[in-house]
Amino acid sequence: MKRKLWTLKFRTATLVLIPAAIGVNYLGKLFAQLLKLPLWLDSLGTCLAAAMAGAIVGGVNNLVYGVTVDPISTVYALTNIGIGIAVGVLAYFGFLDTIKKSLLSGLLVGLVCVAISTPLNMIFWGGTTGNIWGDGLFAVCMARNMPLWLSSALDEIIVDIPDKLVVLVMVYAIVKGIPKSVLNLYQSGEEITDLDKQ
Repeated sequence: MKRKLWTLKFRTATLVLIPAAIGVNYLGKLFAQLLKLPLWLDSLGTCLAAAMAGAIVGGVNNLVYGVTVDPISTVYALTNIGIGIAVGVLAYFGFLDTIKKSLLSGLLVGLVCVAISTPLNMIFWGGTTGNIWGDGLFAVCMARNMPLWLSSALDEIIVDIPDKLVVLVMVYAIVKGIPKSVLNLYQSGEEITDLDKQ
């Protein structure tokens, strides 16, 4: 199946995918907050959109999410774009085709998030992430006089790496369950006229 990596041509199916992915992001974040999980789960929709429709769609999804649903997340616009691009590129090169590759992808995307978010956490929030699990580790690190940048990075690592491992495995499972005819709406340049044909 032919996948797209970079495209600015948004077809109707892609335009419908973006608000759906925003809703998935919102529900994931709400679920994680209510249960006080050591995860974000707020990038599931973005990762799914990027895996299905390409890197640009993943990035655009999070910009729209930040402006419309969660303005605080616009602080992390660079992180969100990084997630969308990283997942789109990994999917394009087949890194979401098996469970092992999906786990590796989760690790790589998690590291991208840590690299981009840590400086933002230090600039806007004094190094914390807002997740009670990560911020607990941050407090311990600061109490032991560890450097701020290291404490903040560890705060981000303890949340982002497990989060992206879980999210990318979920994306793998979801994409594997979607019929190829539906995936072709996003990944092929051809017009699909009959969804019953595989």
